Amino acid sequence: MNVHRTPLVWTLIGALAASAVFFLIRWVREARRISSERGAAPPGPTPLLLAVGLVTNFFDTLGIGSIATTTAIFRLFRLVPDELIPGTIIVGDLLAVMAQAALFIGVVEVDPVQLTALILACVAGGWLGTGVVTRLSRRAMQLGLGTALLVAVLFMAVGMFGLNPAGGTARALTPAAFALALAVNFVLGALLPLGIGNYAPSLVVFGLLGLDLKAAFPIMMGSGAFAATVAGVRFLSTRRFQQQAALGLVLGGIPGVIVAVWLVKSLPLGALRVVVLAVVLYAAVTLLRAGMSRRAV
Repeated sequence: MNVHRTPLVWTLIGALAASAVFFLIRWVREARRISSERGAAPPGPTPLLLAVGLVTNFFDTLGIGSIATTTAIFRLFRLVPDELIPGTIIVGDLLAVMAQAALFIGVVEVDPVQLTALILACVAGGWLGTGVVTRLSRRAMQLGLGTALLVAVLFMAVGMFGLNPAGGTARALTPAAFALALAVNFVLGALLPLGIGNYAPSLVVFGLLGLDLKAAFPIMMGSGAFAATVAGVRFLSTRRFQQQAALGLVLGGIPGVIVAVWLVKSLPLGALRVVVLAVVLYAAVTLLRAGMSRRAV
């Protein structure tokens, strides 16, 4: 069946486009309010912040991921206060995630009703999780981010050693598997605002449930995009993000994707993944040590 041509799937793609426009309008309005209150426009991204956007989106395009790597780099170079890191990443990377989601939803065959329900479950979790994250203290955020990075390291290691489930051939889940997937997607949505990406966990879960891993991509991409939209709007409203760094992710990310596509066949990805894993692990340890100290730093 040509799932990508069904009205429901086109509705999801249209909703993504509308969400992108809505998000941009909200971001521009918030930037103007900040400029008005401060009496000057916020500074543009520095070359270093543009480089962060380029490098992390480069990694994301190669399948290494961007949330954990961005968190690690922000932490290592002290570019963004710890409590603002999740919101900055979600706001800055959202448009790229939306574009990827629209592509996969439009071309990969998967049950459209299940796809929509799983996205809604993730969005509900994202709304709940963002409400919690925007109220966390600096110390709680450090502990949460550190734990999130350790989870990311675990899934990176699983992928590096080829331990991901092979998946099945199904394009739709059985009723029992679908019920479990709804619960898992809700939890992943709730964890997304804290910095735990849903891509790697989704591949593991849907593979174990027997879904064709190709069919898992529109689910995880669509879930992440819509949940991040909800989270991004709430982060904007509460100003739990850093404008300058978020702009660096947006403007630097575009050439990062282009470079990755150009070099993807010639890069030693195995060695690159080892380096990324080591950097993320170091950042996780430093965050947890800071959060557990008497005075969060």
